[in-house]
Amino acid sequence: MIYRNVIAPSRAFSQFSHEIIRHPRLSSDAVRLLTWQLSLPRGARESLSRTAERARIGACAFGRAKRQLKEEGFVHERRVQGAGGHWITQQLVSSSPLTADEAAKILARSPLPTCDDRVSPQVAPSPRNRAVGVPAVGAPEAPSTDGHPEKEPVEDTSNLPSAAGEPVDEPARTTSPRQEEARALVGALPILSPVLRNIPPGMRDELARLAARWLDAGHTSADIHEHLLRGLPGDGTPVHRPGGLVRYLLRDVPPRTLPQPVPPPASEGPRLSARLQGTRECSGDHIQPMLFRPVANETLCSRCAPRVPGGARPPVEP
Repeated sequence: MIYRNVIAPSRAFSQFSHEIIRHPRLSSDAVRLLTWQLSLPRGARESLSRTAERARIGACAFGRAKRQLKEEGFVHERRVQGAGGHWITQQLVSSSPLTADEAAKILARSPLPTCDDRVSPQVAPSPRNRAVGVPAVGAPEAPSTDGHPEKEPVEDTSNLPSAAGEPVDEPARTTSPRQEEARALVGALPILSPVLRNIPPGMRDELARLAARWLDAGHTSADIHEHLLRGLPGDGTPVHRPGGLVRYLLRDVPPRTLPQPVPPPASEGPRLSARLQGTRECSGDHIQPMLFRPVANETLCSRCAPRVPGGARPPVEP
C-alpha cells in the first residue's frame, strides 16, 4: 500500500497538466526540460540548451528530449534573419501541443532581438507559451560579393542563371486537390494497424502532404495502405516512432504500373497424353468412343474390321 503526503506550496510553484507529467511518449528528461521552461517567469531569457545545462542533462539526452518535444508539438523552432543579416533561431515552448501553422503565427508576433541581446524577451499571447530567440554564434558579417569561380562548369547543371534583366520566378507551393482525401487516409492509419496508433498529431499535416503526392501520381488509398503494411515490422516488434516510419515509407513515390491484360489462350485442339499419341477413334458402331492404333491408316478397329460384309478389307483413308 502506498501513502502520499502532499503539502500545497504557498509560493514559487507552477501548475502543469497531468498530460505533460504522465505523457507516454516523453522521457523523464523531456518532461523535466519542458516543465523547467514553463516554470520560468515571464520575460526570462533562457534557451533550451541552457535549461538542459542547469538541469544537468547531458548532450545526448538533451538531443533525444528535444527531438521528442518537437515531435509531440511542445517545441517549435525556426531561423530568421534580423537586422544587419544576423541569423537568429527562435524557439517556442508551449504547454499544449501546437501545429506548425499555429506556432508560426505565434513566432511571427514576437520581436526579433538586436545584435547586443543574447536572447529576446518572452513574447506570447498566453503565459502557457514561451518564445525565445537565440542569436547565432559570432558577430554579423556582410556576405562576400566579389570573386569568380576558378573554372567554368562544362557539364550540364540544373541551376542555370537567368538572363540579365530577366525576372526570376520562384515556384509557388501549391496545395494538392486531393489533400482532404489524404487527410482521411492518414486519419485511418490507426485502424490499419495497432502499430500506427501513436502517431503524433503534429505530424499528420506532413504525412497528409506526402500521401497527397501518392494520390496525385495515380495511386489509390488501397495502394498506399498496402505499401505501408508491407513496410511495417513483424508481429511483436515495437515501433517507438510510428510517425517517422510512415514518413520514411511515403518519402519516395514510385510510378504506378497498370496491370497488363492477360492474352487469351490460343485455340488449340484437344491435346493427348504421350500414351495416346498416334491413336485414332474407330468409325465403327460403338457405345462409347473407341481408340485404336492403326497400322496402315485404317479407320476400323480389329473388332469392327471382320464385320465388313463380303470380307472386304476395312476402309483406308487416302
